[in-house]
Amino acid sequence: MARLSIGVLGLTELFVSTAVHVLFGFYIFSTAVASDLSQVLTDCLKPNVFGLGAKEMEEQRTTKEKVAVLEGSPPPIVLVHGIFGFGKGRLGGLSYFAGAEKKDDRVLVPDLGSLTSIHDRARELFYYLKGGQVDYGEEHSRTFGHSQFGKIYEQGHYPSWDEQHPIHFVGHSAGVQVIRVLQQMLADKAFSGYNTSEDWVMSVTSLSGALNGTTRTYYDGMQPECGRSMKPICLLQLCRLGVIVYDWLDIAWFKNYYNFGFDHFQMGWRKTGITGLADLLLGNTGPFASGDWILPDLTLQGSLELNSRLCTFPNTFYFSYATKRTRRIFGLTVPSSILGIHPLLFVRVLQMCQWHFPTNASPPYKGYRDEDWADNDGALNTISMTHPRLPIEHPSLLVVDDSKCHPLQPGIWYYKIIEADHIFFIVNRERAGVQFDLLYDGIFQRCRKHVVRSSTPILPITH
Repeated sequence: MARLSIGVLGLTELFVSTAVHVLFGFYIFSTAVASDLSQVLTDCLKPNVFGLGAKEMEEQRTTKEKVAVLEGSPPPIVLVHGIFGFGKGRLGGLSYFAGAEKKDDRVLVPDLGSLTSIHDRARELFYYLKGGQVDYGEEHSRTFGHSQFGKIYEQGHYPSWDEQHPIHFVGHSAGVQVIRVLQQMLADKAFSGYNTSEDWVMSVTSLSGALNGTTRTYYDGMQPECGRSMKPICLLQLCRLGVIVYDWLDIAWFKNYYNFGFDHFQMGWRKTGITGLADLLLGNTGPFASGDWILPDLTLQGSLELNSRLCTFPNTFYFSYATKRTRRIFGLTVPSSILGIHPLLFVRVLQMCQWHFPTNASPPYKGYRDEDWADNDGALNTISMTHPRLPIEHPSLLVVDDSKCHPLQPGIWYYKIIEADHIFFIVNRERAGVQFDLLYDGIFQRCRKHVVRSSTPILPITH
């Protein structure tokens, strides 16, 4: 009877979680479509003379922005989105960073695979900036069963990028791990034909960054015993089926509007046919079968494996904003508010407060304690967002008063803890209000004014 009750509760939670996520996704998609239709209607109703003038002004503005990005200084700031995110040009005029990119005229917002692995997204980001055809690497592509080459960028968005022309990176959620993996690839000279180094990166800013993984992955369906496979019935399985059908149908308009990023797996019906769809759905082929997608990289085990190869470099500045929507009451961790947490995240905030690693599974690392991972923002645990901790702790400093940590020193993760949920500073600017401008103004000002690289060499922090 008890087992039946647990099963019913589990199915109820799955139904509620699925409904909330589908409704939120539909809200975002319909908002983008409505905004685009409104813009089209507005343009159609304008007199031709004004329409032509506006078009010319838009073309001039676009050309000016392109020249400004490609030439001169200061270094551009690159905003890297997280899981299910999107860059400039997707979802019409909707902005993942809620318009923060408009605060500086030298900001790039790349569109990377929203569900592809950290490795694949890091490779895409490099070629987005330098130009050329995305090369995922021969060995990696062979191991995970996809094409070695992907999208072609005929014109890089910052082709002069090198050690003398470094870049500031700002990553939200999983986006910060993409940046860190890219910097490691630059240090390892992993891009054929390019003499790269870690000093191509001037600074890294983490906004609710998935630096050490998250226990939410287990609630969504990853197996805590291994951190690689999925439970038979879970939210991620439903997501997997939806993504496979979406990519298999391969409807150009939809994929131009929003793309999960799996084009290099060639899952479209023209390539695979009906039998290929069956293999994908059964888990015999594709990214979910090989494990070359984002969720395995975000489990505690996956993040530990990833971090074991990543350094904190001595000439790069690091700053992190960790978010939480929890508090301690009578020794228990509970959500800090009801109205202040987005409906998409409230259930997960409550669940993550009560997380206990299964007793029949080996702890993900030596010294693991459930209570350390209780504080969270509905998507990530606060302990994960401050600085790299696993498998070793990298140098860090808690910032309480900004004035007391200047000048910033490279090779140290400065971090703040902010009362906010995981999507407080993205998509919907009105939710964050004045805090939105304070946060992004602070990030951009630090990139522009307070980051001056030292010439004193220091050894990198490695695993």
